[in-house]
Amino acid sequence: MSDSITEGNSKKLDHSIFDADIHGQSMNMVYLVRIFNWIGPHKKLALFSISLVISASILAVLLPVVISRVVIDGIIVGEPDLLLPDFGMNALNDWLAGLTGWQSIFSACTIFGVFIICCHTFYHLHRITFARTVLHSLRDMRLDLFSHMEHRPSSFYDRVAVGRIMTRITNDVQALFELLMGLGMLIGEFVPFFIALVFMLAIDVKLTLYLLMAIPIFAVITYFFRMTTRRVYRQIRNTVSQLNQNLQENLSGMQVVQLSNREDKNLSVYRDINKDNQAHEIHAIYLETGYGAFMDNMVNMALAVIIWFGGGSALQDAISLGSVILFTQFVDMFIRPIRVLGMQYNVLFRAMASAERIFQALDWHEQIKEPKHPAILPERIKGKLEFRNLSFGYDSQQVLNDVSFTVQPGEKLAVVGPTGSGKSTLIRLLGRFYDFNDETIFLDDIDLNTIPSHEVRSRIGVVLQDFHIFSGSILDNIMLGNPGITRQKAIDAAKIVHANRFIEALPMGYDEPLVERGQNLSQGERQLLAFARVLAADPEILVLDEATASIDTETEQLIQDALKQIMQHRTSILIAHRLQTIAEADRILVLKHGALKELGSHDELMALKGVYYTLNQLQFQDVSTSPGE
Repeated sequence: MSDSITEGNSKKLDHSIFDADIHGQSMNMVYLVRIFNWIGPHKKLALFSISLVISASILAVLLPVVISRVVIDGIIVGEPDLLLPDFGMNALNDWLAGLTGWQSIFSACTIFGVFIICCHTFYHLHRITFARTVLHSLRDMRLDLFSHMEHRPSSFYDRVAVGRIMTRITNDVQALFELLMGLGMLIGEFVPFFIALVFMLAIDVKLTLYLLMAIPIFAVITYFFRMTTRRVYRQIRNTVSQLNQNLQENLSGMQVVQLSNREDKNLSVYRDINKDNQAHEIHAIYLETGYGAFMDNMVNMALAVIIWFGGGSALQDAISLGSVILFTQFVDMFIRPIRVLGMQYNVLFRAMASAERIFQALDWHEQIKEPKHPAILPERIKGKLEFRNLSFGYDSQQVLNDVSFTVQPGEKLAVVGPTGSGKSTLIRLLGRFYDFNDETIFLDDIDLNTIPSHEVRSRIGVVLQDFHIFSGSILDNIMLGNPGITRQKAIDAAKIVHANRFIEALPMGYDEPLVERGQNLSQGERQLLAFARVLAADPEILVLDEATASIDTETEQLIQDALKQIMQHRTSILIAHRLQTIAEADRILVLKHGALKELGSHDELMALKGVYYTLNQLQFQDVSTSPGE
């Protein structure tokens, strides 16, 4: 392939990574650090949330201490355990000792109730503030992702399915929400775990070690259980994916299904996939319920160990009854973090895969080459375009080969040629959708590659054959290319291209909301709206890929009149498909196999009886005939 074929750096990049499925990923600290970078701007809220969970955890640990130290040892037994460290409870005991009967019980219940209310209030505020921190951070991440993908060139979207990018911005970011909220839940479980551990070691080291010995057993069992459920959940995701694919395929092709009498056969296939999914779901339920029952039994066994050894110590007056009760209360604080970690394992596992996909997109820096020393254009340019030995290709395929021609200011040039001749590529290069070699395209004798892409696009108005209409009002779509334009000027632009005829007939006129891609408008109405949009942007040069869709005669005439209006006093390049459009052009350029074959007026090219003559006879006479004729 010739060195003249260029597409920037995109031909060196492997876009297939966006198509590769990433089912799971172990915990990756690099990804976590990068995710936490989005939390940085909201660190005050995050720190406040963490302080709340620490406060709530301290109260959660003190609750059983109040029961054991104050209620049981101080009130019921009447002998506070002198071996039990103070923890600030001696003063409370002394105060309660001065009370009698129901007064002491009422006071203890009041203290206990205050602790519970404060504890749950702090936990509630922690969950709210932590969720706000996560949501703010992921909002910023989505904006960064969207902004990053906006600056990827057309060569990127030629190779990567839009659905893959949408998944990263929506589903994968949502998976990170579950990851971060899961981490928040783990913080809320492990903080009281460590605080309780300090209390327990201070009370009885031996009894604490007995309890700690059970934790590795719980952890190992949880690990092997989650490895098993991981495989089952992957099978569930696969069958759900098959269900969705089968459903989409059959519903979108329902007419063919009904014409082929395949309803029963397709139902049978769908039933088999659905049955597989059901079997995997039931398997997952058995595993989850079995794990829950096992962990409950393990907790009961831990309680039995505490009561056996603790009770023996209490009988020997080595520890108080309240301390034994305190240890039984702490068992749940020891086991819950492991259970929650087991519950969050699959969430964390899938979220790491989502993080990898997100950072794949963010680390993809393919973009249009911008000039280091940009040229400065005058306020209004003349509109001269020149192509000098332009060659271009992608995917190892030559598209344009040594194309040279000049379009004078105000000239109207029609570009024609058979399918695959390079017509659309030519105008996409003018819109700077792809990189091309320096000094091959010039605007007013200035190399187009020395002009920033945003400046080029403000001077050259490009209307592609697929004139995309966005959701929003009609007025929003007209003002799209020139947000600073006034409402009246936008309406004037619509009137010039005759779009006002159908707009003013709508219930809300210019404020009429449009659905996605403007599906509540006809093909001709969408085309007129696209013309109004480019006219409102007021570019000095117009580049248009004429739509090929058949439309009625009246709309056809409106479009032709609109074309005359928007081309007036502008340099215009049109990929023409209609004989009337070609006849309006000053000159006609003929492309074939990416090479310039002919250039001249209609009469001159017809006299040559070459490529244009053949196209005119075979193609343009057909499309120039209206549907009603």
